[in-house]
Amino acid sequence: MVTMNILLIGGGGREHCIAVSLAKSPRISNLHCIPGNAGIEKIAKCHNYDISNKRAILNFCIEQKIDMIFIGSEVPLVDGLADYLNSNNFFTFGPSKKASQLEGSKSFTKKICKNYNIPTAYYKSFSNKDTALEYIKSHPFPLVIKVDGLAAGKGVVIAENLEQANNSINEIFSGKFGSAGNEIVIEEFLQGEEASFFVISDGKSFIPLTSAQDHKRIGEGDKGLNTGGMGAYSPAPIMTKDLEKKTIDKIIKPTIQALNDYGTPFIGILYAGLIIKDNEPKLIEYNVRFGDPECQVIIPRLKNDLIELLVNVKEKNLDNYVLKWKNNFAITVVLAAKGYPENYQSGDEIIGLENEKNHDDVEIYHAGTTKKNNSIITSGGRVLNINGYGESLAEARDRAYNLVNKVGWSDYYYRRDIGWRALGD
Repeated sequence: MVTMNILLIGGGGREHCIAVSLAKSPRISNLHCIPGNAGIEKIAKCHNYDISNKRAILNFCIEQKIDMIFIGSEVPLVDGLADYLNSNNFFTFGPSKKASQLEGSKSFTKKICKNYNIPTAYYKSFSNKDTALEYIKSHPFPLVIKVDGLAAGKGVVIAENLEQANNSINEIFSGKFGSAGNEIVIEEFLQGEEASFFVISDGKSFIPLTSAQDHKRIGEGDKGLNTGGMGAYSPAPIMTKDLEKKTIDKIIKPTIQALNDYGTPFIGILYAGLIIKDNEPKLIEYNVRFGDPECQVIIPRLKNDLIELLVNVKEKNLDNYVLKWKNNFAITVVLAAKGYPENYQSGDEIIGLENEKNHDDVEIYHAGTTKKNNSIITSGGRVLNINGYGESLAEARDRAYNLVNKVGWSDYYYRRDIGWRALGD
């Protein structure tokens, strides 16, 4: 069997989960990660390069004889890292810069929806603050206000009234999100239940992965500020076979077709954030990579060798490839620094990590962690993902929260209601 040197780009909980799966493959020779974190460091060689420095990463790939690159996070994809490495003959799993506009530009996605009749919220785009402020005066609330570019999951506001909308628009155009807020999208608010649906594409064909449901809001009952995600579970009970088919036919297929028509075939993970009402899906937004923390409840349920799957993407052989899934449920609870998603403290020592050992039904993925002396300390807003697995979602949840109670640091926060929609509590 030919083994491979693989480079993983990213340093969050999503990348730790991907790294664990890659490291289990009999096809791995050396696993490298840029920049990684304290969890990834245990199973891969981590390197502290600037992921925006394309030339440095290319030189690293040459020096280490890298066979395949997996880009986990959105920023380098939108920045065109996949294009650059592919053009230098290093197969890179992740979409092109142009295709990554599905996530990097809300306006780009909305135009595709309009041109290809993909069901989504009614919207208008604005690059002028005064025009946007005038527009909201004549539209019913709530309204959804989104920055056009990347904002780490925090550039979305559901404005309940005119005052909130005014404040949000003024904040965005005053530079709160930098250049990501040079343009905004204002949408009607869609009622329904949210779900996430994932496919993997080789640029020629695609196959569905599975569904998940995440909790974006900081507060219990899905209230408060948007975050990168406070927890997730998979599969999502709301995503029936019928609903999956509708999502594929009405949303995924026309999107893949659009990108082919634009001359930029999609290679990588396409993540459709959906709103479901009366068993009909509408697209909220796209991501062009695994969600975080949705990845942490999807990849552990995959039976297939992840490297084998990536090889089939490289060889454009997905139409002949069959995915197999464990018949279980997975749930993850995010432990965050107190104050996240706004101001928070870093540098606290994490205790209780050893409680993960010797248990097949729980797992810890590191997100914002680093190593200092012999201790693991916090280094980000979202710090840990605590996973539980079970034959039912309730069993998986109980196992996750049992471990949550044994891990932590001086001042942290987590939601106690992950999975509440599916479990009805």
